[in-house]
Amino acid sequence: EGMALPEGVLSPEEICLEWRQQWCAGAGLYNMGETCFINSVLQCLTYTPPLANYFLSGVHSHSCQQQEMCMMCTMETHICTVLTSAGSVLQPLSVIDILRCIGEHFLYGRQEDAHEFFCFMLLAMQTACLPGSGSLELCSPPKTIVQQIFEGLLRSRLTCLSCGAVSDSYEAFLDVPLDIGGASSVSAALQDFVRPEQLDGANSIRCRSCDAVAAASKGFSIRDEPKVLSLSLKRFDMSGRKLRKAVQFPLNLDLCPYMSEPEGEPCLYSLYAVLVHRGVNCGSGHYFCYIKAGDGLWYRMDDTSVKPCAVDLVLRQQAYLLFYVR
Repeated sequence: EGMALPEGVLSPEEICLEWRQQWCAGAGLYNMGETCFINSVLQCLTYTPPLANYFLSGVHSHSCQQQEMCMMCTMETHICTVLTSAGSVLQPLSVIDILRCIGEHFLYGRQEDAHEFFCFMLLAMQTACLPGSGSLELCSPPKTIVQQIFEGLLRSRLTCLSCGAVSDSYEAFLDVPLDIGGASSVSAALQDFVRPEQLDGANSIRCRSCDAVAAASKGFSIRDEPKVLSLSLKRFDMSGRKLRKAVQFPLNLDLCPYMSEPEGEPCLYSLYAVLVHRGVNCGSGHYFCYIKAGDGLWYRMDDTSVKPCAVDLVLRQQAYLLFYVR
């Protein structure tokens, strides 16, 4: 109580999930030396409809009171410039110049993991939204624009198999990591994600209800769905080696079967961006992406190259990151 509102907080009806204008594909981005992971993530964020609508409105820059570098202002300038510069190629220097502010371990000229960079980008933008650019711990309701767009809520349910007592806990998420080792499709990977696992033997729990050491089941489900659903397919093992397999993903996804209340109305999402890694491990290779622009058409974005493509080509890719919007 009495805390200043995070900058850029909108009411739910002000967050437009569809493009307010029919923007065609904008500018390509120069590879400044091992920066394809940056370029591909930036393009996926640029064509995230509610985020682009927000920045194009100028709401953030008009209210921003930060005296030093602001990640949100940086992204607003970048996204607006890209979308209004169709047919040209830009240098993403505004982001590269503050790479260490996004993550201290990011070094210019060194290939990094695109998924990790995406997560750090969201956190940097989130921090920039907080009152006085304070720590994330200061952010409680109301949610920042980053949370309003990307954040969902996971429910973890622990069930005692002795007495049936149920204990729930909740955790916010900005993306959902999917194990694809035993799955040939995103739907199967999501089913594995929510399938309860049994805890027994050395993993048994002390039940608070019956006070017995007992076997239990633990399972996740999605309690609150995000407006933008980010899925990361676990293609790299602990050594960085890549799992190169085809994993089918849909153009339209119903999240309802994986939610805490799966019997409700369909929770439909539409694919708008696919980020791809080409190579054998996470420390090398090349990143590029496919995006659906505001004109409803799909484009292949590979650094400076921006070319229209068929949706059938998009759906045949070995995706690394998938982005869906409600």
